[in-house]
Amino acid sequence: MKKVLLILSSCLFFVCDAFAEDSTGRTRMFAAFAMTKAQQASSLPTDSGIFLYGPGDGQWSRIGPVIQSMNSVAADPSNPSTLFIACGNGIVRSQDNGATWRMVTGWRESDFVKIAIDPENGDNVYASSVWGLHVSRDGGESWEAANEGLQETYCRTVIVDDRNPKRLLLGTAAGIYVSRDRAKSWSAIKSTPKSAILRMARSGADLDLWIAGTEGDGVYLSRNDGKAWEPVAPDLKEANIYAVAANPDSASQLAAAGWGTGVWISVDGGKSWKDSGDGLPSPNVTSMTFDQSKEDRLWVSTFEEGTYFSDDLGKTWNNGNLDGAYVYDLDFVRVK
Repeated sequence: MKKVLLILSSCLFFVCDAFAEDSTGRTRMFAAFAMTKAQQASSLPTDSGIFLYGPGDGQWSRIGPVIQSMNSVAADPSNPSTLFIACGNGIVRSQDNGATWRMVTGWRESDFVKIAIDPENGDNVYASSVWGLHVSRDGGESWEAANEGLQETYCRTVIVDDRNPKRLLLGTAAGIYVSRDRAKSWSAIKSTPKSAILRMARSGADLDLWIAGTEGDGVYLSRNDGKAWEPVAPDLKEANIYAVAANPDSASQLAAAGWGTGVWISVDGGKSWKDSGDGLPSPNVTSMTFDQSKEDRLWVSTFEEGTYFSDDLGKTWNNGNLDGAYVYDLDFVRVK
């Protein structure tokens, strides 16, 4: 990875480390975190940001600018050299594979958590925040609120339907909402809980299968493409579930975890669940994902005690480093 000087000017333009080229063209795992346990007294986070894992060497390398509260990163599926980072103070964008970055939101927009991009038209960018959903129709140049129909504007997670990009699912503080017109309007999915939706994931092996983690209502599952939802994993029915994952290679394998729960895994499509957290240093899990390049590998991040992976569905766990980190998001991004 080429190292260059970080520059911060009045126009909020950043020159940073460029994304390493992956000769295979596959996705790379990233972690968005704050190094809270090892944080030094500083006006900037000394060990925080967006980090890429590997490939090959098992090491983490920082990408993007060094600013507070970097919560997630997304790439335009139709043009992976265009990248967006959801931050506490706005959204930053790169159009040259991470070599340079620019803040593309104004002072009115803040506290962004997750970004989703239309797979057919990269001009349509959606960003969830504690103030609601914001949408750009011009690839990030301008933004506007898109909250018509929402009971609560606080939302942490948004997913664009790959089969129908006009359709989006949004996790809010009052359950899951659906839009069928690219976020111009929203309607509630009545079968979802009315509590906050902390995380959602869709199975790549079965696009009709969705999983959601809630605040205080455990795990919910949809088997008909998000139209109806039902509670699963009775042992987690009152838990705060911050992390959910669906194996992209197997529709039968799902995982969920949260504060004080450890990791729970289903190998029968959500019908039954097993406590699989033995061997982790903490039962507090903030994020998880199945590996998109290593079959059946599950990654989890424990609060301030490191990131771990399992290749045998939780029977054993291996240290993936990042000790001391509070990981907001652990997922994969395609790099050009």
